[in-house]
Amino acid sequence: MGEPIPSAAFSRVVPDDLPESLELRLVVEERDMIADLAVWPEGPERDGAALDALRIGLLALRQARGQIDAEAVRREGDRLLRELGGRLEEHGRAVHERLRTALGEYFDPQSGRFSERVQRLVQKDGELEQVLRRLVGAGDSELARTLTAHLGAESPLLRLLTPDRSDGFLRSLADAVDRSLATQRTAILDEFSLNRPESALCRLVREMESRYGKLGDDLSKRIDEVVREFSLDQEGSALSRLLRQVDQAQRTITREFSLDEQDSALARLKREMLGVLERLSSTHVELQKEVRETLARLASRKEEAARTTRHGFEFEDAVWSFVQQRAQQAGDVATLTSATPGMIRNSKVGDCVIELGPDKAAAGARVVLEAKEDAAYSLAIARAEIETARKNRNAQVGIFVFSRRTAPEGLQAFTNLGCDVFVVWDAEDGGTDPSFVAALAVAQALCTRAAVARRSAAADFEALEKAVVLIEQQANLLQDIARSAETVLSGGERIKERARIARVALLKQVAALRDGHQDLRALVAPAE
Repeated sequence: MGEPIPSAAFSRVVPDDLPESLELRLVVEERDMIADLAVWPEGPERDGAALDALRIGLLALRQARGQIDAEAVRREGDRLLRELGGRLEEHGRAVHERLRTALGEYFDPQSGRFSERVQRLVQKDGELEQVLRRLVGAGDSELARTLTAHLGAESPLLRLLTPDRSDGFLRSLADAVDRSLATQRTAILDEFSLNRPESALCRLVREMESRYGKLGDDLSKRIDEVVREFSLDQEGSALSRLLRQVDQAQRTITREFSLDEQDSALARLKREMLGVLERLSSTHVELQKEVRETLARLASRKEEAARTTRHGFEFEDAVWSFVQQRAQQAGDVATLTSATPGMIRNSKVGDCVIELGPDKAAAGARVVLEAKEDAAYSLAIARAEIETARKNRNAQVGIFVFSRRTAPEGLQAFTNLGCDVFVVWDAEDGGTDPSFVAALAVAQALCTRAAVARRSAAADFEALEKAVVLIEQQANLLQDIARSAETVLSGGERIKERARIARVALLKQVAALRDGHQDLRALVAPAE
């Protein structure tokens, strides 16, 4: 029952063919839920209480469905983003490492292939120097011989470029340039001359004269048209049309946001919101009414159980459930004996018996438990009854469990008297569980002490006795803390700290008892 509810459970899709009834079989493992359901006797009453609790939970889930879906989506989105970020970061680190390794292999100044190749290429007497020396170095290089052949004093090119020769290239080029420049100069001067009617300058003057008058007339007409478009006196002007459209849009917006208009958007929104609020209000009223009725039924059933003698049997059942669970965890055997006679004729005193497991130092020892939720039981009566229970069930140690509702006033939460342990416990308050656990541990220690004494083993019980005394003190301190918590609300932090310290000390002493049992087992094993 402690598993988280999957998000799909809140997507309420109701099928068309619903059955008339639905059978459920649930196994409850949470301590608080077991305590609440154990109040009712097994059968129709417990089933009715569980069905009421299920109805309340489903109604609450129905109200919180939207928020839970959003929360589930947000959590899944955050989880996917975190996973994606981790994958991207890991991939980035891997790429960076591979790139760094590859670049280091080629460009590392000490051992890189590129640096080694460049060093061989540019070092003295290296490959580059040898090639350059061979091609452009001394006078007998390839470049020197080629330049001498084509550009030397006796080369054909130099002879062709000599300016003194009449058939040379330079003299011919100079004559051609002079003739071309003279021709171009004459043509350009003719185009800018006003004496020639066909020149470019004359054509430009005539074109400007013909178009200047038309340009002035067109510009005047355009200015008049623009002025008319921006005049409010003209009914069809652009500015008049714009003002009419703005006024119409303003009236439309005002009408849509007015509550006086029944068909306006704001009025429709108001009606829709009022309808939603009314539906929510009616739903909440129905939910509150059903919750109050269910709680009233639960309270009436609980009051009825408290008024009758049934609550005593319910307390004994709760004690048996607690003892059975702890015995299974410790490897012991718990047996319910409240309905069977014991060693004494026709006597059923002794609700249950715990037989220590084979791995214990006192294997086979028996501890009898008697539970009472009856205000008529004092400590003296309880001592007499637990002594009878030990004899009736052939047990070495007895545990008497008082209900905190009916325990004698002034009785401490934990008391050890000889072979008997007296503890005050409340099945509905988990804060009293440490006292009960300590009583079971002390009972096991007492069984161990009796077993070792019977075998005449020379064991040191000083630490064991000290642990028992400290457990008794811490258990009584828990009762004082519970009493302080009920009466002094302002001392909450101090009470909480005292409870924490007492719990830590109690767990340490229980651990010390377990260590003592291990040492005693080691001492007894050779004797056996």
